[in-house]
Amino acid sequence: MATVEIYTWRFCPFCIRAKALLDRKGVKYTEYKIDGDEAARDAMVKRGKDGKRSVPQIFINNEHIGGCDDLYELEAMGKLDLLLNATP
Repeated sequence: MATVEIYTWRFCPFCIRAKALLDRKGVKYTEYKIDGDEAARDAMVKRGKDGKRSVPQIFINNEHIGGCDDLYELEAMGKLDLLLNATP
């Protein structure tokens, strides 16, 4: 099973929606709650491939997937399960 990490804010609707999809799929993930923590947000930005500061930002096997819309797009294309079942 893949290693999944997600950077979130507590009341972000996109974060909640992304976690809901992962939860429905039974995916265990590490959540980094970065509410108001600029150092944590800077660390998230450095990890990403496009410098986005928005949340959520999702990483699967240390690969930057993007945000909520990107996660749902992978699901719609049938590619999310392939990523989630890959070993790190």
